[in-house]
Amino acid sequence: MENRFNRIHSVKDIVLSAVLFAAGIVCIVVPDSVPVNIVGYTLAFAGLILFFVMKTAFKDTETGETLKKTEKYFPASKSESVLKALSTDPDSIDMNEENKGNGLKVDTYYSTKTGHVFVQLFEYIPYKYEPCSPVYAYDISRAQKLIK
Repeated sequence: MENRFNRIHSVKDIVLSAVLFAAGIVCIVVPDSVPVNIVGYTLAFAGLILFFVMKTAFKDTETGETLKKTEKYFPASKSESVLKALSTDPDSIDMNEENKGNGLKVDTYYSTKTGHVFVQLFEYIPYKYEPCSPVYAYDISRAQKLIK
């Protein structure tokens, strides 16, 4: 699933970086005391670092749409029930079992603009999560529990 969805900058990431950088430049340019200049350099540097590091949105390589991501964790003993729910009706997943273990991970990529939801189940194999289901595509109305 990670090959299909690439990390990109969201509008919020760019705005935050630009505001920090601009505030830092203003503090540097304004003739004031040395501590204000130090704060300015720090803010400008933080803005630049965040611009290059922070990528919170995802882009679907097949459709080109921008998506958000949520992750839910379930115990490994619930593998069959979670897989069955994902393949038929994702809203039927028992959310009472969420965060009671981390043997399974459900990645949900969604767009509220287009109403598309993409879901995949991963199983924890030591040191990383391996996909154990195909990518399921749903309408956003069928997967409300997974995007909250």
